[in-house]
Amino acid sequence: MAEFSPVERIKAGSRLLRGTLTESLGDTITGGLREDDLTLIKFHGSYQQDDRDVREERRRQKLEPAYSFMIRTRLPGGVCTPAQWLALDEIARRYANGTLRITTRQAFQFHGVVKTELKATMAAINASLIDTIAACGDVNRNVLASANPVESRAHALAYEWAKRLSEFLLPRTRAYHEIWLDGEQIAGTEEVEPIYGPTYLPRKFKAAIAVPPINDVDVFAQDLGFIAIVEAGELVGFNLTVGGGLGATHGDPTTYPRIADVVGFVRPEQLLAVAEAVVTTQRDFGNRETRKHARLKYTIDTHGLDWFVGEITRRTGFALEPARPFEFTSSGDRFGWIEGHDGRWHLTLRVSAGRVADGPQGSHLTGLREIARLHRGDFRLTPNQNLIIANVAPSERQFIDALVVRHGLDAHARATPVRRDALACVALPTCPLAMAEAERYLPDFSAKVEGVLARHGLRDQPLVLRITGCPNGCARPYLAEVALIGKAPGRYNLYFGGDARGQRLNALYLENVDEAGILAALDDAFGRFAAGREPGERFGDYAWRAGLVAAGTTSGAAVA
Repeated sequence: MAEFSPVERIKAGSRLLRGTLTESLGDTITGGLREDDLTLIKFHGSYQQDDRDVREERRRQKLEPAYSFMIRTRLPGGVCTPAQWLALDEIARRYANGTLRITTRQAFQFHGVVKTELKATMAAINASLIDTIAACGDVNRNVLASANPVESRAHALAYEWAKRLSEFLLPRTRAYHEIWLDGEQIAGTEEVEPIYGPTYLPRKFKAAIAVPPINDVDVFAQDLGFIAIVEAGELVGFNLTVGGGLGATHGDPTTYPRIADVVGFVRPEQLLAVAEAVVTTQRDFGNRETRKHARLKYTIDTHGLDWFVGEITRRTGFALEPARPFEFTSSGDRFGWIEGHDGRWHLTLRVSAGRVADGPQGSHLTGLREIARLHRGDFRLTPNQNLIIANVAPSERQFIDALVVRHGLDAHARATPVRRDALACVALPTCPLAMAEAERYLPDFSAKVEGVLARHGLRDQPLVLRITGCPNGCARPYLAEVALIGKAPGRYNLYFGGDARGQRLNALYLENVDEAGILAALDDAFGRFAAGREPGERFGDYAWRAGLVAAGTTSGAAVA
């Protein structure tokens, strides 16, 4: 029998995620944590990182790495109040690197928090009525919901279900409150994790709720997904999707991105029971020996989809109904002002790579602080790293527009489609997995792609472009029409062929190529596209039809 991975040993001996985190935090000799605690702190919403830009210089000086911590919030559906925005802005300027980052999971990330201020930062986040538990680690992470939940009553209900699902799947350990909030241990009470058990899940788990016709949550990239079915204006239930996941490992064909399967329909009152059945099946049957094979997608592919659906039926006590018809038309955000069903307005702003900061492009952090002081609605983070100033009264639009222009937050009104819809992960200098640049490279590379498109009369052509520093898929690159996936400094694998709806994986076009080679390949491909496209055809669809990438080279089952 194969041995469990070292991470399983750490979880089993952690006393439900406590480990020696308190002792690690109190050790002033080093800016880092003890080795086992590096795993456990992820469940609390943080990763230890170091500045790779200065790593070699510090090594030459015989100094330890420049350790700091990334902290990620749990924010179901990406909704926060103006008061919470102001609190997080203050935290970013006081404890972090003076920026807020919007993630592809509709949450905030803080970067650059040092160990001596980690506990104070966590406490400040909690004081804002936001927490970080289960934002990382081998548990269900932040639950996504379609980004404009008050645009319709269906969106509002989907958001409420995202909140309920997030709370339902939270770890029950009191370790978080004891370590970060000075909560007291409750003596004489046996602590249990009713859903996760003492060793939690084999690997991370992601869930989302989508509202057609816009697949802004990329529901087919999630371990667990619910597609809202609206009939006669009412939310009647959800199509269930399982087995999505985009992480892979370079050079290892046993790892691969996978599109989720649509396996049936559930009533709203069945949603939590079905979610629990999916999670506990993964808990009991997921691979705990090899972490790179531990996601739900591998569990399904190992045991079979029919077996998995049978487990859901056995654990819930009811069978799934047949999936109902649905249609997605896009996966991107809708920029500018949009009126909701109740007469209030929502303004979607472009935030490049999700980084909210003051800089050459505008005083974005300052501007949003000023808006938050006056705004009486809420803010909504999108899974595409953008921001919605939501629930705006018609009388308030004018002052918001003025502040948006004054602080350079109106990039969406000037940007080409390729720049407006591009995504990138953080990558260098802080992500320890990064092999190449992503976030820092995105503005420059997007401009060069714009130039290539313009050369072929395609400047205003929509294009889903995504860049990641490694193959783990944080910016969902395997669903993009054009994707760069980091292979080494300055070198990437180039992928073509995803679609605009997030329902098809792309495929490898060129491997381990530098910028010059990428731009030459794009010049050729865009030239062929301009000459041979059909009316209304997207580049990703053309790439498949014209054979730029071969059909059947991607993994995962077809989407209904």
